[in-house]
Amino acid sequence: MQRSVRYGGGMVTEPSPRRRTGGRSAAVLTSIRKAVEELIAEQGSDAVTIPMVAERAGVNHSSIYRRWGDARTMINDLATYRLDPDRGLPDTGDLRADLTAWAQELISHYGIPVNAALLRGGAAAAGESESDCLRDRRAEAAEFAARPGSAFSGDDVIDRVVAPIIYRVIFLPWTLSEVDARTYVDELCNRSA
Repeated sequence: MQRSVRYGGGMVTEPSPRRRTGGRSAAVLTSIRKAVEELIAEQGSDAVTIPMVAERAGVNHSSIYRRWGDARTMINDLATYRLDPDRGLPDTGDLRADLTAWAQELISHYGIPVNAALLRGGAAAAGESESDCLRDRRAEAAEFAARPGSAFSGDDVIDRVVAPIIYRVIFLPWTLSEVDARTYVDELCNRSA
């Protein structure tokens, strides 16, 4: 694109300045996420530092500090990002089937080693506080509990469906592939009936 400007009494055509589309910010965030995932997979979440992430991502460490403040907060935030809290929950009208699909989504998601590592890192980063990931799962569980036909609470969903899955992700990751989401959902629904 070109524009005409007055220069020394005449008109000169020069290129217009390029507009930033916001793509750089998205690219930087993507490179940071990728760096964090790689470093956690290679070294574990406790070893990851902001300078390591900045070097791997090719960004200035001050950009990372400005956004997150510390490595633990960054890991917690990125762990939450991996399982998008804004995605739609299954809603076919069959509560048991929807819960089973949701539980299977959790199992599949955390069956990917880097996602499991991010979960562990996010939980460690949260310390005694509730992690963003747990807060999101609680909100989803509460949505299921509020649906017509539900005889259970959001805490029941957490205790009977989410907790056993997360326990395996954290302590027995090699057994996650053996998990059948229907078993947990059936137990929840049968106890609540």
